[in-house]
Amino acid sequence: MHTRIFHTFSLILVLLLSHFWSTLAQAQAYPNRPIKMVVPYPAGGNADITGRVMAKKMSALLNTPIVVDNRSGANGMIGTDVVVKATPDGYTLLMAASGPIVINPVLYAKVPYDPLKDLQPISQVLSFQYVLVVSNASALNTLQDAVQQGKAQPGKLSYGSTGIGGGGHLAGEMFAVLSRTQFNHVPYKGSAPALVDLLGGQLAFTFDTVLTASPLIQDKRLKAFAVSGPKRARSLPDIPTMQEAGFKDFDITQFVGVFAPAGIDGAIVQRLNEVIIQSLQDPEVIEALQTKGGNDLIGNSPTSFAELLKRELTMYGSLIKQAGIKAE
Repeated sequence: MHTRIFHTFSLILVLLLSHFWSTLAQAQAYPNRPIKMVVPYPAGGNADITGRVMAKKMSALLNTPIVVDNRSGANGMIGTDVVVKATPDGYTLLMAASGPIVINPVLYAKVPYDPLKDLQPISQVLSFQYVLVVSNASALNTLQDAVQQGKAQPGKLSYGSTGIGGGGHLAGEMFAVLSRTQFNHVPYKGSAPALVDLLGGQLAFTFDTVLTASPLIQDKRLKAFAVSGPKRARSLPDIPTMQEAGFKDFDITQFVGVFAPAGIDGAIVQRLNEVIIQSLQDPEVIEALQTKGGNDLIGNSPTSFAELLKRELTMYGSLIKQAGIKAE
């Protein structure tokens, strides 16, 4: 009886050790072929630029090609779902911003994945924020001017955004909720057409990314009232935050980060995390994404990134419900 138990125990131990050494060997051999980095947006946006800059540096550190694959559509959900369904072996990664991860799941009735169950966070790469701007020719000269006019004529002041559920839209709705004011939201297909109408007087204000609004602010074509994050933007140090302007707890700061399909080996997650953090310390990456890009570079642990996702899902879910935002 004791001999049989001993043999059974020995067999289990051998199997466990075999699995351990096999997993360790796989992680040590990783990567041994090209990696695909899916960006769920068209070329040219912040996440795409971030993906290309990071892919170049990570490729050098991992000594293997990293190919950026743009899979746009459905507000980032198509590309995200491609990664969710991929083999969790570290050879398919996702470089995504907040939208498909923490906004779409609480905005749309049906999303083809659960971001907390179907994706493994690797690291947040950066964060970026928005700035409330008006045309330089506008009669609005302060944030309170917009609030007072909005209260005097509810729904008359229009603001533009890049679409329902986008960061600019959510910032505008948070502004309306916290100021107890009603504004008219006008969705556009991109930042450029919204800025054209803002400059032309068809819009009262917009929350645009610091990256795209900064040149127009510097050229004195736009007046900036406040930024949407909890701290001032590096490229706009003289512009207060919405919190400093009196809107307690106002925070629309969005992320760009790297994910893998759920089920990926922990050793590979750790290796990728180390490479991302090392890449973010490179002077060329800092110049491209922070100095010129207007972003704040982060680099955190998978656990810290996962905790951020949970907080953001709760926050955006509450805002979308409170503001009565409906997906079209």
